[in-house]
Amino acid sequence: MPIYAYRCDACGHGRDVLQKMSDAPLTDCPSCGATGTYKKQVTAAGFQLKGSGWYVTDFRGGSGGASAPAASSASGETATAAPAAAPAPAPAAAPAAPAAGSSASQ
Repeated sequence: MPIYAYRCDACGHGRDVLQKMSDAPLTDCPSCGATGTYKKQVTAAGFQLKGSGWYVTDFRGGSGGASAPAASSASGETATAAPAAAPAPAPAAAPAAPAAGSSASQ
């Protein structure tokens, strides 16, 4: 069941409510009792990918996939894994120059 966010236009009281999609929207504010001012808010949808989802199996780069060992064993060669070198830290960016014609204080 989805969680809906509600807010009262009269008193500003807000609350999240767990209700079925087929349930009628709430209209009465539980805080101030005003009728017709309790409105459903538009919120971002929250979802979570669980398990061995699409990212792990299809889009992850590098080694560690199931297809990599099959390719090396099919060629008949044994490969030794070399240790990966640590990436060098990026240099700090220089501060941007002020735009022409602008002043620091007005």
